[in-house]
Amino acid sequence: MSDLELPNSSIEIRACLEAMLFAAPGPVTTAQLAEALLKPVETIEAELRGLAEDYQQGRGLGLQWHAGRVQLTTAPEFSAVIERFLGLEATARLSRAAMETLAIIAYRQPVTRPAVDAIRGVNSDSVLQSLLSKGLIQETGRTEGPGRPILYGTTGEFLQHFGLSSLGDLPPYDVPDEETEPQEENQLLKD
Repeated sequence: MSDLELPNSSIEIRACLEAMLFAAPGPVTTAQLAEALLKPVETIEAELRGLAEDYQQGRGLGLQWHAGRVQLTTAPEFSAVIERFLGLEATARLSRAAMETLAIIAYRQPVTRPAVDAIRGVNSDSVLQSLLSKGLIQETGRTEGPGRPILYGTTGEFLQHFGLSSLGDLPPYDVPDEETEPQEENQLLKD
């Protein structure tokens, strides 16, 4: 392919997408990629899905989607090796409080600090500040209610940290049935 020739085949488009994502300093929109290749957004999205499938065949890279943007990342199964290679083993650990807060934000986002506090039962100011400084959460706006509390949501770095390609990869959130739990406990007591 010459400098002025645009890709036409699926293989050429995927190769161009891979090169652009590798060179991009961060996540990009499919519209940006489509504009650069002079292709419809639908074509780019289809080729990105194909590229993601290619990466799922035991490759060291993957695509990560967050907030309508896509990014080339390392495959989650190689995270331990990469952490060791980069010397990140000691800094990659999160406290139990941080994990608890992250779970609340990931499943309920956007969510306010008072809502997080109500679920956890303790003040979450310091945990939120820590997660903000690590880049795992971000401020996404403010509510219209009294005091206009800040809304928090997860970031692309959150997805990278946990080896997720999108928020859709989070395990399902199962709320225990309140009617079933006491009965199970009572049955245990009767035995």
